[in-house]
Amino acid sequence: MFAGLALDRHAEQREDAAWALAQAADPRSRYLVLREDARDGYRALVAGAGLRLLGSVEQRALLPQAAATYLGEDGAGPLFSIQVDAAAGAALARELAVDDLDLRGAGLRLPGFDSGLFAYARALAHWQSRARWCGACGARLELLALGHRARCSNPACGIDQFPRLDPAIIVIVGWQDRCLLGRQASWQPGRWSTLAGFVEPGESLEDAVRREVHEEAGVRVGACHYHSSQPWPFPAALMLGFSAEAEDPAIRVGHELAAARWFSAGELVDGLADGSLSLPPRVSVSRALIAHWLRGRGVELDVLESGHRAAD
Repeated sequence: MFAGLALDRHAEQREDAAWALAQAADPRSRYLVLREDARDGYRALVAGAGLRLLGSVEQRALLPQAAATYLGEDGAGPLFSIQVDAAAGAALARELAVDDLDLRGAGLRLPGFDSGLFAYARALAHWQSRARWCGACGARLELLALGHRARCSNPACGIDQFPRLDPAIIVIVGWQDRCLLGRQASWQPGRWSTLAGFVEPGESLEDAVRREVHEEAGVRVGACHYHSSQPWPFPAALMLGFSAEAEDPAIRVGHELAAARWFSAGELVDGLADGSLSLPPRVSVSRALIAHWLRGRGVELDVLESGHRAAD
């Protein structure tokens, strides 16, 4: 989810002032409106089964003074995002007679392109909201490159800053015919997931996998292999999915988890069937890692869960 966004971002042209003006003047341009929200960070306007984008005429009529960030082009014209405060966003939704949606909900309800575009815009908006003051000299930062770069306004400093991205590993660990899952104390009863953690400076991804699994569950990991990645702008993570093999099954739960245990494929199937166990939602790469592990044992997670829903 949120990955594979089919969008030409034109990263090499964002610094070209004439090109930038042409994109803004293009009558095909469309605008994704992000409403600030204290709980969800940002919400996007939706209509029916997709995002409600403003056309160029609507944008000039409704939000003429709003600063726009360039996202890219999808073949139908340029795409921009605009941030508005909660009150202005609510008023705009009423004006257009549409609803709005948080990103997790968008990942479950909207087409892949729409949810991916929302995730991309949300990540940029979060960074921009915090890229206001220079960390070196304290002067105000100015957004450049159509919203993708911030430069210190102090001529004696002039440091450039770029959107922050926090790499994090997430891993399905196997031991013989079982996989390792953990749970946090704040989760609903029966909820289990793969282990995850942020990559530290001077650390390879493989080293981060081994360190995090040992810190959280006390399990020593040997071989590990990259599986897939996922943008995860909550607020600025990039999830890097791995599969790994334990060298020893002994578990010693650390302070970050309430519990960790080994599950066989049969135990996962039975737990899902009787409702005693729940797995991460479809929006998460964690679910994809669990589905990958189960597939290697002849179980299709989507088929299994759809069968349960039909039976209910």
